[in-house]
Amino acid sequence: MADNKSKTAKLTNKTAVRHSEQAKGKAHSRLSSESNGTSEGASAPNELSALEEAFRKFAVHGDTRASGKELHGKNWSKLCKDCCVIDGKNVTLTDVDIVFSKVKKKPCRAVTFDQFKEALGELAKKRFKDKPGEEAVEEVYKLIEGKSPIISGVTKAVASPTVSRLTDTSKFTGSHKERFDESGKGKGKAGREELVDMSGYVPGYKHAGTYAQKVKGSKPI
Repeated sequence: MADNKSKTAKLTNKTAVRHSEQAKGKAHSRLSSESNGTSEGASAPNELSALEEAFRKFAVHGDTRASGKELHGKNWSKLCKDCCVIDGKNVTLTDVDIVFSKVKKKPCRAVTFDQFKEALGELAKKRFKDKPGEEAVEEVYKLIEGKSPIISGVTKAVASPTVSRLTDTSKFTGSHKERFDESGKGKGKAGREELVDMSGYVPGYKHAGTYAQKVKGSKPI
């Protein structure tokens, strides 16, 4: 009987020690997670919304030093143009500038994301007059979500009939016509001045310059 009691006591002590160690481990894990700013069961930080992602893309456009957290007036105007918030009728560039000045703080030259949404709320009233407040704001958000700045390409020259007519040498007349050959290539000095032909040949003679070659070729070796 004594042996059984001794075994039971040992098992009880081992179980108590095991529970104590598990409790310490959980406490240590909880303290570590709290020190890192997280807790058990907490979800990971949410990813950027499509609207905020577009905000950041326009915020850093053209400025390598920008953090993406503030949007300057120039890029704000570009966003409204590229995303068709400006329709030229209900919302104009002037409206966009006025709203930007209204929502930003006086000493600042840029707006935060929250101020950006406030500005969009103001423009939504003008852009979608036929919709209730929240629906109008959602419609403006849809115009911007997922968009990126439009990068303008190289400007292409547009063919102009007037320019073509002025540069077509085949239509030149008088002294201007004499300055170019049949292919349209300029004759240089010969096209501007009357040069005297000192070769001794009749102008237009096809075999000019061949006499010397014939004489040279007839000499005995």
